[in-house]
Amino acid sequence: MDYLALGDSNEVNFKYQQIYDGIKEKVLKGKLKAREKLPSKRQLADELKVSVNTIANAYEQLLAEGYIYTIERKGYFIENITKFSDQEEGINKLPADLKEDDASEEDWLSLSHMSADISLFPFKEWMKCENKAVDKQKKELSELGHPQGPYLTRNTISRMIALTRGVVCEPEQIVIGAGTQLLIQQIMGIQNKKSIIAIEDPGYFRFYRLLNKMGFSVNPIQLDDKGIDIKEVESSHANFIFVTPSHQFPTGKIMPITRRIELLNWAAEADNRYIIEDDYDSEFKYETNNIPSLQSLDRNHSVIYTGTFSKTLLPGTRISYMVLPPDLLREYRKHHSDLMQFSNSLGLYTLHYFIENGGYSRHIKRMNHHYEMKRRVLIEQLRTKFNHQVCIQDIPAGLHLLVQFKSNKTYDEVEACAKEERLEIYTLRRFMLKNQNQANEWIELVIGFANIHESEIPEALDKLYRII
Repeated sequence: MDYLALGDSNEVNFKYQQIYDGIKEKVLKGKLKAREKLPSKRQLADELKVSVNTIANAYEQLLAEGYIYTIERKGYFIENITKFSDQEEGINKLPADLKEDDASEEDWLSLSHMSADISLFPFKEWMKCENKAVDKQKKELSELGHPQGPYLTRNTISRMIALTRGVVCEPEQIVIGAGTQLLIQQIMGIQNKKSIIAIEDPGYFRFYRLLNKMGFSVNPIQLDDKGIDIKEVESSHANFIFVTPSHQFPTGKIMPITRRIELLNWAAEADNRYIIEDDYDSEFKYETNNIPSLQSLDRNHSVIYTGTFSKTLLPGTRISYMVLPPDLLREYRKHHSDLMQFSNSLGLYTLHYFIENGGYSRHIKRMNHHYEMKRRVLIEQLRTKFNHQVCIQDIPAGLHLLVQFKSNKTYDEVEACAKEERLEIYTLRRFMLKNQNQANEWIELVIGFANIHESEIPEALDKLYRII
């Protein structure tokens, strides 16, 4: 019987696979009946002109998976296989609406706020730290680590943020995770679902969407000239406030000390009030020194501080962290003691050595200068290109600018034109959580400058001019 047709390949493993696949397919389609005897290994080997070992390997695999059975001294037989209720061809094909577009984006230019410039990243130094981690931490790498991340790395981070951000904490208070969203989901997942949450508007829509999906009542609070409106916060009866005080996202505002103290006083006025401080790009500050964190002013353990290495290292490393007040740390450990660390252990130990040997601080210093120069070029060319039709919120911090353009187009039209021009941009509408109104004759864009080469800026602005 012709069980299958072999191709011309002389590879033994390939022939074994063909034989295995051919018999399996015929069994599943009912072309080989239950209890039907298969040819002997030598007989089928002669028929297909392959080695007996090739047939033996195919039979043994089919036997292990239950397609055939053997009777001593009698040979191999087809097992009585339960039939599929639906034999429709192509039933496992992915629906068209779930297919991903694999079109190349090489000819796109990006003014995205979400990217980072890796052209100056010290890969060789990072790899040296990785080799050191492999050499020094073999035992730790062979085991499941602490749910909050390696103590060694948490201790290094706690010392670093105390120095650079004024954060007051012990290593035990730090929880490392694969992204700030995941950490927020973990800590908010153990809160009472009746808690009310206040969040900046415009603000980080991913947090807004996440918290809504988790079943919380989320109140977008408008901004005034000092940041989130404290009067609206008070009237919202919120238990949690999400803020970005060092560089408000996306407007770029830096919260003054008066508003920071007002927020801390609000939190101190009642039990179970917390402020979540998202310090997402505080490492990049130009012209003046870094702004101390809100947490550094906290006297009542009411601030949950979050930071990330996505902007400073490589976005794909996915290393973020949060600093929990003692009472929340106790609750976190109670609920998440069996949670496994999501971040890559080798990457976390590598980060420890990278910070410890000074590589991280040198990289930040280098990137601050690099981004400051690029930022100046972008602002200068924006003003030259658009003249009186542009208004730039020139706040010397972070990796993006909020820019207003005079235009009669709607956000829909601008976004459609940007796609045609193959320019990645984000309008302010993306970050408007409640108030979706568009200012008359003005379009507001959140323009990032991290991942565009200085030489590409003129072309990007030419495209932007046509879009606007």
